[in-house]
Amino acid sequence: MFVTNQKEIVKIYHNIDSFRGIKPIVTTGTFDGVHLGHQQVIQRLKDIARREGGESVIFTFDPHPRLITSSGEQTLRLLTTQEEKKQLFAKSGIDHLIVYPFTKAFSELSYAEFVKEILVDKINTSCLVVGYDHKFGKNRKGGFDYLQNCANQFNFKIEKLEAFQVDETHVSSTRIRKALEEGEIVKANRYLGYRYTLHGRVVEGVRLGRKIGFPTANIEASDKYKLIPGYGVYAVEAEISGKRYKGMLNIGTRPTFNKNADNRSIEVHIFDFSQDIYNKKITLIFFDKIRDERKFSGIEALTEQLMLDKISALKLLSS
Repeated sequence: MFVTNQKEIVKIYHNIDSFRGIKPIVTTGTFDGVHLGHQQVIQRLKDIARREGGESVIFTFDPHPRLITSSGEQTLRLLTTQEEKKQLFAKSGIDHLIVYPFTKAFSELSYAEFVKEILVDKINTSCLVVGYDHKFGKNRKGGFDYLQNCANQFNFKIEKLEAFQVDETHVSSTRIRKALEEGEIVKANRYLGYRYTLHGRVVEGVRLGRKIGFPTANIEASDKYKLIPGYGVYAVEAEISGKRYKGMLNIGTRPTFNKNADNRSIEVHIFDFSQDIYNKKITLIFFDKIRDERKFSGIEALTEQLMLDKISALKLLSS
């Protein structure tokens, strides 16, 4: 989990020309998820900055590099949006965040050019901290050995951290995505160091839940690249206008009602809640999966199962 500074203030730059830092202690990457492995790097960044009398700097990108380097990219699914990453970085207590425009021209930079033009000339890096699998530059050819040579050439320090492990498993964004796609929320949350969230807006639905005593709010995700966990029923909290409510969420195709079963729905039933929230922003906080989605013989069987799901959800949300 994050160890935060009291003030939690970070200076954010979208134009590197305006960056000014004291003995910058830098790390760079996409940081999708800002998970425990990333948090280990960030903590080390802060520790070195404190020891050296410098300032911590994270250099990341927008948009995600794959959207620029892979034409017609359709499969990208991210753990965190840019706004979510900014909030997580702010909580981490770093001094500076550089969100660099990732363009086609930037993607063509060799790793030698990246080090010289960005890390040295623009940022004036004093120390570079990287993770165990760090790669950068065109085609991700730049690795630690090359960086070590650059550090010697341009007179900055470099430190590589070993992989962060949970339950003897290397924590990575790829593993977290896989866990979420398989509905393994507890595992994903353990690797993230916080509960996975999904931001969206309440949109008009077909109002089937209202007819059986379980009214639902239909959610449209706020970012098309945000990863949606796998089909199933989940115990969640819903945050609306700054307040949190307990509930259960169904992600799937509504197989009992939808004969074609060809479209995904995201529907949350909020317990003991009757407000009109149509068109409002909503954040879903995932606690655990209750069960897989399945088709029932009729409305009565579905209603009975939903009652059991509510009991299960309340237990999971209270544990």
